[in-house]
Amino acid sequence: MPTRILPAVGDADSVRSLTTLLSQLPDAEPVAPVSDSTQLVDTLARLAAESVDELPEVVVVHERIGPVPALELVREVALRFPAVGVVLVTTDVGPGLFAAAMDAGARGLVTLPLTYEDLANRVQAVAQWSVGVRRHLGHGGDVFTGVGGTVVTVSGAKGGVGATFAAVQLALAAQASGRSTALVDLDLQSGDIASYLDVQFRRSVVDLAAITDISPRILAEAVFRHDSGVALLLAPGEGERGEEVTDRAARQIIGALRSRYEIVVVDCGAQLSGAGAAAVELAERALLVTTPDVVAVRAAKRTVRMWDRLQIRKAEETTVVVNRHTRSTEIQPTLIKKITGTAVATTTVPAAFRELQAAVDAGRVHALDGRSTVRQALWALAAELGLVKAPETALVRRGGGRGRGAERGPAGFRRRRE
Repeated sequence: MPTRILPAVGDADSVRSLTTLLSQLPDAEPVAPVSDSTQLVDTLARLAAESVDELPEVVVVHERIGPVPALELVREVALRFPAVGVVLVTTDVGPGLFAAAMDAGARGLVTLPLTYEDLANRVQAVAQWSVGVRRHLGHGGDVFTGVGGTVVTVSGAKGGVGATFAAVQLALAAQASGRSTALVDLDLQSGDIASYLDVQFRRSVVDLAAITDISPRILAEAVFRHDSGVALLLAPGEGERGEEVTDRAARQIIGALRSRYEIVVVDCGAQLSGAGAAAVELAERALLVTTPDVVAVRAAKRTVRMWDRLQIRKAEETTVVVNRHTRSTEIQPTLIKKITGTAVATTTVPAAFRELQAAVDAGRVHALDGRSTVRQALWALAAELGLVKAPETALVRRGGGRGRGAERGPAGFRRRRE
């Protein structure tokens, strides 16, 4: 059986030399190369969605790939597609890089300039390893092989627009529909998820920041299982410790979570940090919450432009959620869409804070009455975003009941197609 090899190389000259050598390898079947990290991950995700057998046995990552650094890309591929063997091509032959590459999940290292013998030996060894892993998976091994969970980030255009409340309700809706869900607080200095859900837990996202290989056991020790079923990874109690969560750490943590949960909702707050930027860049859906007033909409426009300048996310890849919406306001969703240049969620969240005040003050937003128009809107937004299972069969719940609501599924939806 031929070995399928996917080169990931950003430099045109390097692409030619690498593909020429790969085509000379015995029983090798090089596929069309990809030129950046995003294209590589998207290609692998598309193939894995069909079947694990559709994935290439070997991915060759060149050190000059971008925009995600090569070692970070190796780590993400290893976490999301463990049946694929990764070979890193680099000019650095030192033991430090070798150790770092192995820690990231690379199965082999090839130094530049490339030689036929060195490349052939590495690719053959990695291909054999990949075949062995797939044989194990085919016999029921408990190894994650999916394309990874869906990551949704929720950011605020400015403080106080309701981003954290929205993130909590989206996670509750996804979990109640039967999807395993994690809720991460990356508002590292002033995260409020623990207060909204009345949680006291000594572990936080900081406890994972310095760990290079986050195993399922380590991850399980860091998350808190809420009564609703949502797994919580909280912000640190000491805000100054938030600096320990770097963009690299955030990538590792989110990668570990998406390999264990179907839905990962990340509250990024209103202030952009390195960790928050990494989360927004990695997310399948990036939500930006605003209120329909001049100050908030201007802040949303600034945020969108900043993300674009920093090459974190393009405006057309961002979805604005309008909170505290009323029909009488002069600023309507269509105007916000025109001002920001983003998509705008069809579902708007009504201005009805009186419905929420008692639940918020008590730290029990998970027990919010199912008749709340705000709750219904946010759970309908979860359906619009595809975060829930079979929303067209969900029933509108009549009454509060925390446990009963979890059994019935995502209440508060009106009939709609996903």
